[in-house]
Amino acid sequence: MEFYTQAQMEDKHMGAIGTATRNEYEHEKELFLVGEAIRQARKAQNLSQEQLGEMIGVQKAQISRVENGTNLTLSTIAKVFKALGQKVSLEIPSVGKVALW
Repeated sequence: MEFYTQAQMEDKHMGAIGTATRNEYEHEKELFLVGEAIRQARKAQNLSQEQLGEMIGVQKAQISRVENGTNLTLSTIAKVFKALGQKVSLEIPSVGKVALW
């Protein structure tokens, strides 16, 4: 049996870094991870999707889409984490860390 690293499997199945397919895969993976962070933060505060939606002025369905990594914008991310009382920062290599709140 041969073992592969995650990076090797991604290269094999999604293409090499820099290809269109791999770039799309990496983008979707990043959005999923942000959505998952939002879901975990919401659940840690024992909030339903509906309750979080009310806090930021959107419907439950929008929170569901955000947690699934779709319809994510920096504005939405900032609103959600602010409502949850958590600060968010992004690291931009050429700029450094940027706070959204």
